[in-house]
Amino acid sequence: MVAQITLTGMVLSAAPVGDYDKRLVILTRERGKITAFAKGARRPNSQYVAGSRPFSFGEFILYQGREAYTLTGMNITNYFEDMALNLDKVYYGMYFLELAGYFGREGVEAKDMLNLLYASFTAINKDKIPHKLIKCIFELKIFALNGEYPDVFCCQGCGRSEELTYFSISADGVLCHSCKDIKKDGILLNSSTLYTLQYIISSPIGRLYTFKVSDEVMTELSMVMSRWIAVHCDREFKSLELLG
Repeated sequence: MVAQITLTGMVLSAAPVGDYDKRLVILTRERGKITAFAKGARRPNSQYVAGSRPFSFGEFILYQGREAYTLTGMNITNYFEDMALNLDKVYYGMYFLELAGYFGREGVEAKDMLNLLYASFTAINKDKIPHKLIKCIFELKIFALNGEYPDVFCCQGCGRSEELTYFSISADGVLCHSCKDIKKDGILLNSSTLYTLQYIISSPIGRLYTFKVSDEVMTELSMVMSRWIAVHCDREFKSLELLG
């Protein structure tokens, strides 16, 4: 008899299969991104109706097959229902799930990525900082967790850590005032923008959503991240189009 396992995770996506089943993609703390089938989840009286939707977070009881898992039970501790009541929040949430699905890997534990998702959804629901800032923080941090973040701590030309004033996508990081001309795509950064980038990359997840920035810094952060994603992601994100 195949032993059951219990994994903590969040549903990234759900798709109908057959007449009554669902195919779930779940980001789990212990085993990364997995595919699981929830039999009968589309029946009105199914125990899986509510928990087999995107954003559902909790424990999933499964047994493992050759190519996928089969769901046998669940204990959902947070459905993030408030997000479903606000279309703007839904769009941001779907984008975060899509990014997590892009970076998630099967068999690679995803504790930090799962914590980042949970913290980001909590921040969106609290409405204490702008959603656009939450988006930039999430984008940069998920790249940092994947080890593919821009080097904003030293000049990519000479290696010095002073007078870092320009960001260059072709240099994969920042340039100092003396080296700014070695790349033609450098953009001048406000010193507060540079500090914000450094803070997001180096800070623990629990301290990410605790600050606000000026409009100028927000504009520069968005510019940096849009350029970084365009170059370092080999696909377009459908949910990103909904954010405008």
